[in-house]
Amino acid sequence: MTDAEWIVLIGGVIAIVAVNWYFLAPRSGATAVAGAAGPDGAQTVRIKVQGGYTPQTVRVKRGRPVRLVFDRQETSPCSEEVVLAEFGIRQFLLPFKDTAVTFTPDRSGKFDMTCGMSMLHGNVVVED
Repeated sequence: MTDAEWIVLIGGVIAIVAVNWYFLAPRSGATAVAGAAGPDGAQTVRIKVQGGYTPQTVRVKRGRPVRLVFDRQETSPCSEEVVLAEFGIRQFLLPFKDTAVTFTPDRSGKFDMTCGMSMLHGNVVVED
């Protein structure tokens, strides 16, 4: 192989590793604890959607309504949908708009929150 071919090969390998790391590596994101319930009794948490979820982990209480307000700050096709499979939720998120997702968790545990392509990851931790 020529020097140019080696450079292209090494550059390709670096690009593949970088893309896989960006989309698949675990992230140590912030955690938000749902604050006091609003007038309707829902525990509310705002989540910024831009290359991931911020905060990445949300802690709520079991048996009380939860309102997750997703603030999508991008047009990436990956972030156009949020999925909370354990709660039967699959919600489209408009770019540069707030979208509220409301549900009442009936069991404790750690539940996945992903994009429609399963590339963005977060968690909802339901506590007693």
